[in-house]
Amino acid sequence: MLFQPLPAIQRPLLEKFYKAHRSGMKPRAGAQMWVARDPDIVAALCLTPVGTGHWLTGMFVAPVRRGLGLAHALIEAALGGLEGEVWLFCEPDRLGLYRRSGFAQAWDLPQELADRLARYRQTKPLLALVRPAPRRSVGSAASG
Repeated sequence: MLFQPLPAIQRPLLEKFYKAHRSGMKPRAGAQMWVARDPDIVAALCLTPVGTGHWLTGMFVAPVRRGLGLAHALIEAALGGLEGEVWLFCEPDRLGLYRRSGFAQAWDLPQELADRLARYRQTKPLLALVRPAPRRSVGSAASG
Protein backbone atom coordinates (compact mmCIF):
# COMPACT_ATOMS: atom_id res chain seq x y z
CA MET A 1 0.00 0.00 0.00
CA LEU A 2 1.35 3.39 -1.01
CA PHE A 3 0.28 6.58 0.82
CA GLN A 4 1.21 9.72 -1.10
CA PRO A 5 0.20 13.22 -2.12
CA LEU A 6 -1.58 13.34 -5.44
CA PRO A 7 -0.17 15.92 -7.88
CA ALA A 8 -2.68 18.57 -8.97
CA ILE A 9 -2.45 17.35 -12.57
CA GLN A 10 -3.94 14.01 -11.40
CA ARG A 11 -6.97 15.64 -9.76
CA PRO A 12 -9.29 13.98 -12.34
CA LEU A 13 -8.23 10.57 -10.94
CA LEU A 14 -9.48 11.55 -7.50
CA GLU A 15 -12.71 12.94 -8.94
CA LYS A 16 -13.19 9.65 -10.80
CA PHE A 17 -12.55 7.67 -7.57
CA TYR A 18 -15.20 9.62 -5.66
CA LYS A 19 -17.67 9.39 -8.54
CA ALA A 20 -17.11 5.63 -9.02
CA HIS A 21 -18.22 5.11 -5.42
CA ARG A 22 -21.15 7.51 -5.72
CA SER A 23 -19.62 9.77 -3.11
CA GLY A 24 -20.64 13.40 -3.08
CA MET A 25 -17.10 14.38 -2.14
CA LYS A 26 -14.99 16.53 -4.40
CA PRO A 27 -11.44 17.79 -4.06
CA ARG A 28 -11.53 21.46 -3.08
CA ALA A 29 -9.66 23.99 -5.19
CA GLY A 30 -6.27 24.64 -3.64
CA ALA A 31 -6.41 21.51 -1.47
CA GLN A 32 -3.50 19.15 -1.07
CA MET A 33 -4.85 15.75 -2.11
CA TRP A 34 -3.61 12.52 -0.48
CA VAL A 35 -4.37 8.98 -1.61
CA ALA A 36 -3.77 5.37 -0.69
CA ARG A 37 -2.99 3.23 -3.74
CA ASP A 38 -2.97 -0.53 -4.20
CA PRO A 39 -2.22 0.03 -7.15
CA ASP A 40 -5.38 2.08 -7.88
CA ILE A 41 -6.75 4.67 -5.47
CA VAL A 42 -8.51 2.94 -2.57
CA ALA A 43 -8.72 5.87 -0.11
CA ALA A 44 -8.38 9.63 -0.25
CA LEU A 45 -8.52 12.87 1.70
CA CYS A 46 -7.89 16.57 1.06
CA LEU A 47 -6.20 19.22 3.19
CA THR A 48 -7.03 22.89 2.69
CA PRO A 49 -5.05 25.62 4.47
CA VAL A 50 -7.24 27.55 6.93
CA GLY A 51 -5.89 30.14 9.35
CA THR A 52 -2.85 28.66 11.09
CA GLY A 53 -3.80 25.07 10.28
CA HIS A 54 -5.67 22.88 7.80
CA TRP A 55 -9.18 21.64 7.13
CA LEU A 56 -9.44 17.91 6.35
CA THR A 57 -12.20 17.06 3.86
CA GLY A 58 -13.03 14.33 1.39
CA MET A 59 -12.01 11.41 3.64
CA PHE A 60 -13.27 8.34 1.81
CA VAL A 61 -12.24 4.69 1.78
CA ALA A 62 -13.52 2.34 -0.92
CA PRO A 63 -16.29 0.24 0.68
CA VAL A 64 -14.49 -3.08 0.03
CA ARG A 65 -11.42 -1.74 1.89
CA ARG A 66 -13.15 -0.42 5.01
CA GLY A 67 -12.30 -1.78 8.44
CA LEU A 68 -8.64 -2.38 7.56
CA GLY A 69 -7.18 0.77 9.13
CA LEU A 70 -6.68 2.59 5.83
CA ALA A 71 -8.33 5.81 7.01
CA HIS A 72 -6.08 5.99 10.07
CA ALA A 73 -2.94 5.17 8.06
CA LEU A 74 -3.78 7.75 5.40
CA ILE A 75 -4.48 10.42 8.02
CA GLU A 76 -1.15 9.71 9.70
CA ALA A 77 0.73 9.89 6.39
CA ALA A 78 -0.98 13.13 5.34
CA LEU A 79 -0.68 14.91 8.67
CA GLY A 80 2.82 13.71 9.52
CA GLY A 81 4.66 16.82 8.32
CA LEU A 82 1.96 19.44 8.87
CA GLU A 83 2.26 22.44 11.15
CA GLY A 84 -0.72 23.73 13.08
CA GLU A 85 -4.07 22.30 14.02
CA VAL A 86 -6.23 20.20 11.71
CA TRP A 87 -10.01 20.54 11.79
CA LEU A 88 -12.73 18.40 10.23
CA PHE A 89 -16.48 17.95 10.31
CA CYS A 90 -17.97 14.49 10.70
CA GLU A 91 -21.23 12.75 11.34
CA PRO A 92 -21.57 11.56 14.96
CA ASP A 93 -21.21 7.87 13.99
CA ARG A 94 -17.67 8.59 12.68
CA LEU A 95 -16.40 10.05 15.96
CA GLY A 96 -14.60 6.85 17.04
CA LEU A 97 -12.63 6.67 13.80
CA TYR A 98 -11.29 10.18 14.21
CA ARG A 99 -10.65 9.87 17.96
CA ARG A 100 -8.31 6.95 17.20
CA SER A 101 -6.39 9.37 14.97
CA GLY A 102 -5.96 11.98 17.71
CA PHE A 103 -8.98 14.21 17.06
CA ALA A 104 -11.21 15.63 19.79
CA GLN A 105 -14.35 17.73 19.71
CA ALA A 106 -13.58 21.32 18.75
CA TRP A 107 -15.30 24.22 20.44
CA ASP A 108 -13.22 27.02 18.94
CA LEU A 109 -12.98 27.11 15.14
CA PRO A 110 -11.51 29.62 12.73
CA GLN A 111 -14.36 31.94 11.68
CA GLU A 112 -14.37 30.60 8.12
CA LEU A 113 -15.01 27.06 9.40
CA ALA A 114 -17.49 28.16 12.08
CA ASP A 115 -19.59 29.87 9.39
CA ARG A 116 -19.40 26.84 7.10
CA LEU A 117 -20.34 24.46 9.92
CA ALA A 118 -23.39 26.57 10.78
CA ARG A 119 -24.56 26.30 7.16
CA TYR A 120 -23.92 22.55 6.97
CA ARG A 121 -25.76 21.93 10.24
CA GLN A 122 -28.94 23.29 8.67
CA THR A 123 -29.27 20.04 6.71
CA LYS A 124 -27.37 17.40 8.73
CA PRO A 125 -25.96 16.80 12.20
CA LEU A 126 -22.20 17.31 12.21
CA LEU A 127 -19.49 17.49 14.83
CA ALA A 128 -16.45 19.73 14.56
CA LEU A 129 -13.22 17.99 15.53
CA VAL A 130 -9.65 19.18 15.90
CA ARG A 131 -6.29 17.49 16.06
CA PRO A 132 -3.94 19.74 18.02
CA ALA A 133 -0.74 21.00 16.48
CA PRO A 134 2.19 18.67 17.11
CA ARG A 135 4.17 19.56 20.17
CA ARG A 136 7.68 20.69 19.50
CA SER A 137 10.35 19.24 21.73
CA VAL A 138 12.46 21.88 23.38
CA GLY A 139 16.14 21.29 22.75
CA SER A 140 18.73 21.87 25.40
CA ALA A 141 19.69 25.50 25.76
CA ALA A 142 23.23 26.40 24.91
CA SER A 143 25.20 27.91 27.73
CA GLY A 144 27.22 30.86 27.06
